[in-house]
Amino acid sequence: MTIFNRRDALVTLTAGGLAAAASTSAFAQEAVPQPRRAGAGGDDPGPRSVARDLQNPDILNQPITDSGTLPNLRFSFADAPTKQYSVGWTRQITVRELGISKMVAGVDMRLNAGGVREMHWHKEGEWAYMLYGNARITAVDADGRNFVGDVGPGDLWYFPSGIPHSIQGLGPDGCEFLLVFDDGGFDEDSTFVVTDWFKHIPKSVLAKNFGVDAKNFDNLPSPGERYIFNLPIPGSVNSDRIAGAKEVPLSLTHRMAAQDPIKTSGGTVRITDSKNFPVSKTIAAALVEIEPGGLRELHWHPNTDEWQYYLEGSGRMGVFAANGHSRTFDYTAGDVGYVPFAMGHYIENTGDKPLKFLEIFKSDYYADVSLEQWLALTPPEMVSGHLNLNNTVMNALRKEKQPVVSGT
Repeated sequence: MTIFNRRDALVTLTAGGLAAAASTSAFAQEAVPQPRRAGAGGDDPGPRSVARDLQNPDILNQPITDSGTLPNLRFSFADAPTKQYSVGWTRQITVRELGISKMVAGVDMRLNAGGVREMHWHKEGEWAYMLYGNARITAVDADGRNFVGDVGPGDLWYFPSGIPHSIQGLGPDGCEFLLVFDDGGFDEDSTFVVTDWFKHIPKSVLAKNFGVDAKNFDNLPSPGERYIFNLPIPGSVNSDRIAGAKEVPLSLTHRMAAQDPIKTSGGTVRITDSKNFPVSKTIAAALVEIEPGGLRELHWHPNTDEWQYYLEGSGRMGVFAANGHSRTFDYTAGDVGYVPFAMGHYIENTGDKPLKFLEIFKSDYYADVSLEQWLALTPPEMVSGHLNLNNTVMNALRKEKQPVVSGT
């Protein structure tokens, strides 16, 4: 098993060798973290999970700047139960798993080649980021206009609430994607599924509605039989287009990863909201990449909570909640982070590879307030009078926002 220590070093431990390593020489002292610092704390003789402590160094040894109490702002998809189907799987993080996340919920879904997330709709708006592979999506709006399109890694889709849709994994190896819903109480098992509805409509009513004999509905699938199931891999997008159908006026997909990024000394940011993805009225997002040692600058969001999904690398986030309350959390790929409305925070790359994550907001627009820009655009006497800052700091303040700063 490979475990990352507090910063960059890799410690490789076998399951059987973990206990042995913990009892030998200097290696044990470096490999096994302890809840202590100079003049405080002490060793933890156990029982304990060393692997867990290595993943959460800033919880085991809180920075001295942490203070007071804040709720948990981290949950990993690795800790969410995975439901397996014949051609895929799914797992979710909602308010039930991450209690603070009342505004946004997330689902991680895998569809093998040909695997279909059956035709359905739901009360919540659905925003998605493609993690792997390729998929075909379909939808029809309330005015009878349809959409058929293919998406690949780094692409988005958005289905407004109540709009029926489907998703199918394409060849050669299907797809994996992150679904984001604009309600933390969302439950993937509570969607409106077409096969479920058909089974709960009298055949006589189906016959009247579709103008055919009732016997044509004798072979409907049992409830729950579909959900994620297999169908032949479709041909080209054009082969799936419906003759004579009108297309939706706003595209339901967007190439987020292909956007020209905001480039800074420490990394890049790509912002997608209703300005460049007009159909996405309830979800705004930023794709952030931080170079090793870099920092997502000190900032806060003036419009809503922030829900995060970590794609690559490792990092830590410090959150300031006012009234002397602050806390630090560690994140790695597959983790979800959360920042309640207006709380100040930063995200630091603590590894030796780029840290890449999504910032997601229940809003039609993206907004953040930069601490440095605020200070730079406030009369200097006011700033220095508050913080006792010397001329070196005051002269270094930048008036232009730097979303990601380098570690130098």
